[in-house]
Amino acid sequence: MTLLPSRHPGRTAWMLFQPDGTPLPDLGQVPPPLQPVTRDLVLAGAGGIMPRRATVTGLAVPVGLALSALLTPRAGEHPSVTGWRAGLRLAVACVAQQRVYPALTADGQGCWRIGPITEPLRTALTAAAAAMAPEGHCLLAGHSPLRVPAPETALWPLLDAVADAMVRTPGAAPLLGPGPFTSNPAPETEPSADLWAWADAIEDAADPCPTPRLTLRIKEPENTDHTPTAQAVLLLAADEDEPVPASSIWDGHHTHPALTPAVLPGVRRALRRAARHFPPLGDLATQERPRRLTLSAQDLALLHDHATAPLAAAGISVRWPPALLGALTATAVVGRPDAADQSTPSSGLLALDRLVDCRWHISLDGDPLTEDEMTALADAAWPLIHMRGRWLLIDPDTARRARHRDLAPLPSLDALAAALTGTLTLDGETLDARPAGTLATLVDALRQAPDDPHPVPPPTGLNANLRHYQQRALTWLAHTLGMGFGALLADDMGLGKTLTTIAVHLHRAETAGEAAGPTLVVCPASLITNWQREIARFAPDTTAVRYHGTGRTLDTEALDHTTVVITTYGTLRRDPALASTHWGLVVADEAQHIKNPTSATAKALREIPAGARLAVTGTPVENNLTELWAILDWTNEGLFGTRAAFRARYGAVEKDPAAPAAAGLARLIAPFMLRRRKTDTGIAPELPGKVHHHRIVALTDEQTGLYEATVRDTMHQITTSSGIERRGLVLKLLQALRQICNTPTLYLKEPVDDAEPADLARRSGKFAALDDLASTLADRGEAALVFTGYVQMGRILERHLRARGRSVRFLHGGTPPARRQELVDAFQQDPDPAPVFILSVKAAGTGLTLTRAEHVIHYDRPWNPAVEDQATDRAHRIGQHRTVQVHHLITEGTVEDHINELLDRKRALTDAVLTSGEGALTELDDTELAALVTLGTR
Repeated sequence: MTLLPSRHPGRTAWMLFQPDGTPLPDLGQVPPPLQPVTRDLVLAGAGGIMPRRATVTGLAVPVGLALSALLTPRAGEHPSVTGWRAGLRLAVACVAQQRVYPALTADGQGCWRIGPITEPLRTALTAAAAAMAPEGHCLLAGHSPLRVPAPETALWPLLDAVADAMVRTPGAAPLLGPGPFTSNPAPETEPSADLWAWADAIEDAADPCPTPRLTLRIKEPENTDHTPTAQAVLLLAADEDEPVPASSIWDGHHTHPALTPAVLPGVRRALRRAARHFPPLGDLATQERPRRLTLSAQDLALLHDHATAPLAAAGISVRWPPALLGALTATAVVGRPDAADQSTPSSGLLALDRLVDCRWHISLDGDPLTEDEMTALADAAWPLIHMRGRWLLIDPDTARRARHRDLAPLPSLDALAAALTGTLTLDGETLDARPAGTLATLVDALRQAPDDPHPVPPPTGLNANLRHYQQRALTWLAHTLGMGFGALLADDMGLGKTLTTIAVHLHRAETAGEAAGPTLVVCPASLITNWQREIARFAPDTTAVRYHGTGRTLDTEALDHTTVVITTYGTLRRDPALASTHWGLVVADEAQHIKNPTSATAKALREIPAGARLAVTGTPVENNLTELWAILDWTNEGLFGTRAAFRARYGAVEKDPAAPAAAGLARLIAPFMLRRRKTDTGIAPELPGKVHHHRIVALTDEQTGLYEATVRDTMHQITTSSGIERRGLVLKLLQALRQICNTPTLYLKEPVDDAEPADLARRSGKFAALDDLASTLADRGEAALVFTGYVQMGRILERHLRARGRSVRFLHGGTPPARRQELVDAFQQDPDPAPVFILSVKAAGTGLTLTRAEHVIHYDRPWNPAVEDQATDRAHRIGQHRTVQVHHLITEGTVEDHINELLDRKRALTDAVLTSGEGALTELDDTELAALVTLGTR
């Protein structure tokens, strides 16, 4: 005797058969509900040695009908009958204990099942299975090879069959009313979604067996000319194991203890829930043993485009064949592929003064499709196409792009930006792009310019030997400017940007002659003398015209390609004569002066007509990326988009230099900005090192009292204010605290002449530290620069150090330009072995060469690493032959100490990530601000 399971437990039956497979006698007239049945069984072979497959005719007896007879032992019964008795008694005991629950079969019919499933029940079932004879579970579970259900697998359907037979009794219908759980099982209408949800919730509680991970493995569609279909095979996995076919589990041939046929109800429930996202899974759930599913092309498209992500969220993953997916990619091609010979790279931007064609091109595995293949793709019966010997799944966007290949033409600058970044934004979507034709030639030329194998020779009129990196910069600038683009030379301070710029002017004058036109250099007033001297030194045959001061005149008729006019940003704002002349080259030195594009200086510079524009600065970004945009947009107006668009696209780079936008930004600006640092390998091997020292000093009692009182009083005002008033109070507090940290004399605005050296050192921890340091440097005969952000602080320091017998000079914003150079020369040539040069950061942080000093002392640190580095580089530049010692005087536990920690983090970021110093601190909330300014350790 063996069991014949059914999709509905109520239809489960016993099969009675002869052990040798011969037909049972007298089966001709079998009274219902008995009926003859023929099944494939696995029987013992001759001598019981080899099993054999046999088609056997026997008698089917409903489980409920034979229940009472089978529970009673009989003499001479076959071992297969005896083996089932333990399982029958276990099922009856569960029903007696009311361990049953209503459920739905896979096709939605009401039934009763044993549950909840507990570990004691599993243990008891395993023990009952051990007593079963092979003939009791010999129903063939397939056709090849010979496979039969394991005894445990055969027992679970028996338990549910007994539950349904005993609960669904003739007396239940009159008592509870007719329905799917009281009447005899019969075909029902499709249950409602609510009924399925109700039944699944009950089964979830009754079935503690963990549901395995489900995976759908999609097979490649068959290579046929007919409508293609693909097989989706159901895989199951326990924990992190590799999924296995569900069929191997239902047949009892998988050995993992967590993957047994007992997981089937949970798998069905999972499939039914997932069918809300992908309806074909509902058909898989109705299979008696869910194994595989046939999917149409439309099913595949639905699964790929809309259902994969929701299924993953529901715990069902999808495995696609690599050949079917991810092969077709669309790229926006900017420029006509057949236009490569219509222009040369030297025509540059002038070749792009028109709209540029843009169209889609499709590639398969990176190999571009031919026009015929793209036409076939456009005409294909979506969503599958047979191409190059395989089936491909076409996503709707790719199909649409193949049909409508032509895009709206792009303005020339937008086309160039797309070609450089490799991306194009259309309707808010960022897409891959590549240049073609003339545009591709131009982009290649721009990218190769710094590494051109044919370097530009040094001009014959240059009275200097260019270092290798200066020669490379000359080549790059000559090519970039020659193609009609502007450029940004952003080498570190001290690497010879002025010399390189002079070489560029000479190269243009010598190669283009009169067509080069005159050069205009715009610089801070503090550098006008320096420019004049450098031109006289490195280009003695060049006419340098200084256009500055009240008596300035400009003979425009005398200007030619050999002339360099030097003016200041202040003169530029006030003098319209400069804008009435067309310049061959306009150079913006210390170009950070135009970092605010709305300033009068930036607007005035944009009004100057120029054949080429060159920005020169060691700090292309002092605070944020908008400053970089402002400088680059002046050099190549419109190429980088609007400021708002630039900020929106690349603003994330400020917070995260590794953001995806960073690579696109680098590709966009690289052809137009040459950035070298002293620390770059091979740039300036002759330049010595730079060592930083933090001198942490304690506040005096007087400083402590002033500091705490100022914090207490001002923080009270800040907490009761808002908006502009609050920001103003925060800035006022920060400035007051910095002045207190410097010396009470500065904060209290005491007259400089009343300050005695001994009193200054006694009243300020910084002054005492500076005294010790200056005395040490004097003994060693070593010169120093002292930077401060306050002119009055510089005066106090000047008087104090002179009173100590030091050779001291002081340069600040009020120093006339001519006097500035005198002070620089005097310091560089001072016979005193240890002179001290005091400088205000704002007036002297750029444009000066002070290599006499080997010590740089920041008495009060600029709260911006870029500004601080500029100041330090007055000494750490080409011409310096000693290691530069940088000393930072920091008062312990104060806002200086807290800011020092922030600066260390800031310095670790790239130039594009710097924040805006004190301005950013005004946005701190009250708690953050109090933590920053409150006296105490970090």
